[in-house]
Parts: sequence; C-alpha cells; structure tokens
Amino acid sequence: MSLKIGVVMDPIESVKIKKDSTMAMLWAAARRGHELVYMEQGDLFVRDGRAYAEQTPLRVFEDYQRWFEKGSSRVAPLAELDVILMRKDPPFDLNFIYTTYVLEKAEQDGVLLVNKPQSLRDCNEKMYTTWFPQCMVPTLVTSKARLLREFIAEHHDVIVKPLDGMGGTGIFQLQHSGKNIGATLETLTNMGQLPIMAQRYIPEIKGGDKRILMINGEPVPYCLARIPQGDEVRGNLAAGGIGEARLLTPNDRWIAEQVGPELKKRGLIFVGLDVIGNYLTEINVTSPTCIREIDAQFNYGIADKLIATIERAYGNV
Repeated sequence: MSLKIGVVMDPIESVKIKKDSTMAMLWAAARRGHELVYMEQGDLFVRDGRAYAEQTPLRVFEDYQRWFEKGSSRVAPLAELDVILMRKDPPFDLNFIYTTYVLEKAEQDGVLLVNKPQSLRDCNEKMYTTWFPQCMVPTLVTSKARLLREFIAEHHDVIVKPLDGMGGTGIFQLQHSGKNIGATLETLTNMGQLPIMAQRYIPEIKGGDKRILMINGEPVPYCLARIPQGDEVRGNLAAGGIGEARLLTPNDRWIAEQVGPELKKRGLIFVGLDVIGNYLTEINVTSPTCIREIDAQFNYGIADKLIATIERAYGNV
C-alpha cells in the first residue's frame, strides 16, 4: 500500500544531515515506496473552513551531499494527503498552536496525523510528566518566587527550567546557598508572570540523560544516554553532550510501561521520554530525535519500524 505522506518541518536545506531524525523517517518512507510532500509551517492555511497548504513534491536521497530534490509547488487541500508527519521543531509558541488547529482540520478530513494535533497542544513536554508522579523526583511548577525558594531550601540542589524550552536552553542548577537565585527566578518567570518547573537535582545525570524512543506506546529496546561534558549539568546533544547508545534497563522499561498506554490513547505515535537515573524528567512529543544516533550503534531500523507502524495505523483509521 503506497501512501501520500506529507511532512511539516523546518527548512530541509538547513537540517544537520548526519544526525537528523526527520530525514531518517523520510528515507524509510521512500524505501517503502511512499510518495512524499514537503511543507513548512508558513505554507499551511485555512480558507472557507478547509485546510490547505502550498505542497511541494519531494524526493530524498541517502547522500550527504545531495539529500533532497523538490518538485513544483502547488496549493492543494491537506485532505489529499494520507498521512502528515508534524516535525516542526519547538519553540512551542502561538504559531505552533495555530498550526495544530490547521492540522486538526486535516485530521477531521481523514488524514492521519503523527502526532495528533490536540495532544501536541495538551501534552506540554515538561508539564505532562506530572501526570506520572510515580516516575518523578520531587517537582514543582509555579510562577511564585516564594514557593520556588521554599522548594530550593527543602531540597538544597535543584534544577529549574522553562516549560517551553528545547535542547537544554534555559536550564539552571540552583543551590540553597547560591547568590543568584533571585535573578535567575526573575528571569525565568518573567518577574512572576510565567510558571517554570523546578526538580530536585538528580546526580545520576553524570552518567547520562537517557532518551527512550516510544513507537505507538512501546519502547525501542535501546536508548541514547546523552552524557554531559566537563562541568556542564546538561546532557543535551545541543548543549555539547556526547551520545552513547545503551540497552534499556528494567527501570527504563517500567517507566515506559507506566507512560506508554496513555501515549497510545492520546494518539502520540512517536515520542521521546527523557530519563535521568531512575526518574522521568520530560516527555517529548513535538519533534523527538536520536533515531540516527541509536541506529548508528545498534542498527535497529527505528525509522523503518515507525513507518511500518504508521502504515498499520492508517489502515485502521
């Protein structure tokens, strides 16, 4: 069964071709005989109640010098597509939310969305972890400096971060004896106007911040441990962390079992769980990565298994 698969992504010209997970998905889809259509966020629009986009036929090549070829663009209803991969990177801002509304209209017309637009809105990558308190360290979400200071005093060593960041941006380690607590909290909360997340520091971060990929509620059996370098407290690859693929531990699998059924129920087909030590810290639903790094070490074929899952899901729509 050949599908017409659209992808909404950042400019394909600027992807980091040696590590980009979206390209892995597109290569896998092309190998399986599917037709590809390329769109950027600004190409989507609604007219007279219907969702449209300026759609560009796309050919992809597993060649680091020439990885794509675009055809001639045309405006067409999104309903002409069978599947849309929503792979626009954060920030999760108003423009992202508006895009999910357009994609939801396509979903109403029978297009399979990966991931489901409503769940992209509902499941904030930081906040959604609080639906699984059994998997978490002590955590506080608030905009109030007084509560944050009390939390820091209670736990002594705390990580604070914005709810809408990615790649480790805006993450700070605060200790109860530190001198910059006030300035840091004022900056992150925009003087008490925005809630942020505070979590007890997990010293096991030194061994890696693990990314566990979930396909339709089931974990890939390998994860990528992103190991901080030097004095850095962030393991994110974008912050200089080094990736090391590993087998899942029994505790990793337990966390996946706790979260997986809810992901499946919400139509979140491809998700990345972040786990430090024995604790869940984030649930990445917008544009999870690390396919290429894990496959480079274990050759599991993650993208191929994802596209096969999407084929089955489309058949059940």
